[in-house]
Amino acid sequence: MILFCDTSALVKLYVREDGTDRVLREVEAASIVAVCRIAWAETMAAFARRARETNDLTQKSPPRGALPSRGRNTRGGPSRFEDAALIEEIRRRLHKDWEDYAIVEITQPLVERAGDYADTFALRAYDSVQLAAAATLQAAVGAPVRFACFDQRLQKAAKILGLLPV
Repeated sequence: MILFCDTSALVKLYVREDGTDRVLREVEAASIVAVCRIAWAETMAAFARRARETNDLTQKSPPRGALPSRGRNTRGGPSRFEDAALIEEIRRRLHKDWEDYAIVEITQPLVERAGDYADTFALRAYDSVQLAAAATLQAAVGAPVRFACFDQRLQKAAKILGLLPV
């Protein structure tokens, strides 16, 4: 089975938050994990936001070394230096894992399709690109693709297009 992860799902492989266990199970069951090229920039931006906003990174991590989420530093918690080191480790893990993902490249036809999806489904720009990437992948392989995302509007659009929601 091919699993396409949008950025919200990809981040859950590295950052402990609601849905992490579900994405990890899907990845374990998949023969191929695919992402869109823009997921790199979006994921790095999410990690940078974590570096600015999260101080408490001491909770238990999932198997890929995901970084706990939504914590706040309290007395005796880790320092910003320790936080930065943990986030840098997560970035290194993404860099190492990236070569194992099937990458859907951004092309003119893909972004034109994304523009249509943005209008048809009232999606944000990058959500429509992610959806177009998954739909393009499914058309190219001629087999069902499971679509992992954590946005209800995007999930609904994916289902309408025949992608299998996670």
